[in-house]
Amino acid sequence: MAAFIQITDTHIVPEGELAYNRSDTAAALNEAVASINAILPRLDPVDCAIITGDLTDYGTPAEYARLKRILAELQLPYLAIPGNHDVRDAMRAAFADQAWMPEAGPIQWHRDFGDFSVIGLDTLVEGSHHGMLCDEGLAFLDRVLETLNGQPVVVATHHPWMHSGVVAMDNNNLRNGGALLDRLEAYGGPARMISGHVHRTLTTQIGKVTCQIAPAPCHAVHLSHQAASINSLIMEPGGVTLWNWHDAPRSCLVSNVIPVGTFKGPWPFYG
Repeated sequence: MAAFIQITDTHIVPEGELAYNRSDTAAALNEAVASINAILPRLDPVDCAIITGDLTDYGTPAEYARLKRILAELQLPYLAIPGNHDVRDAMRAAFADQAWMPEAGPIQWHRDFGDFSVIGLDTLVEGSHHGMLCDEGLAFLDRVLETLNGQPVVVATHHPWMHSGVVAMDNNNLRNGGALLDRLEAYGGPARMISGHVHRTLTTQIGKVTCQIAPAPCHAVHLSHQAASINSLIMEPGGVTLWNWHDAPRSCLVSNVIPVGTFKGPWPFYG
């Protein structure tokens, strides 16, 4: 059964710094890598990790180098797309040794898992917090969808289109996400959209498309639906998301949030 692990919003900062003077994002990612490595022997085979943006906080070469040092301990290959905290040229240079990294243009790719495909799309608008899919990105999506012949598809973006109720985050979501969802609605097979950006776990259905936002290994965005709330972080437990293809009771892709850290147990329920 095909599977991948989604990591998002790692927000790596320079050595000796905390993100927003509060969050030790490097320690959180180290703990996430250790948690993933520890659980892998208990899982069905996992093909890779997919990092859905905001790899760094400022997009500097030093931050990407630090990120790569941490990811070198991960016992999985990985692919990535940028978020609004990334810088495309610096990210491209940092991952130029990776086969999934295009030489120019948007950082986007297609990965065929056999039972399903994942299309990673670049929603970065450099200098802005909101996301947009450029014409080249939408054209890439159209070309790949035409080749899939109804195979179940997951489209990975940093910015979601669904609303979370956190006003400041929703104001900076994927501005032209309707163009993406229209394509997935018209697609001849099952379609899903997975994202990051909100640092929380959310799920909804828009038409026939399931839309999901994944938690971050580090801090969360404070949950408040009040319009006047200041956009804030909170140190809730971090997580990553396991995506597994299951053949029963019907073929489908199942998500499972894995908390970051070590926990007491397991103990048998009986005896």
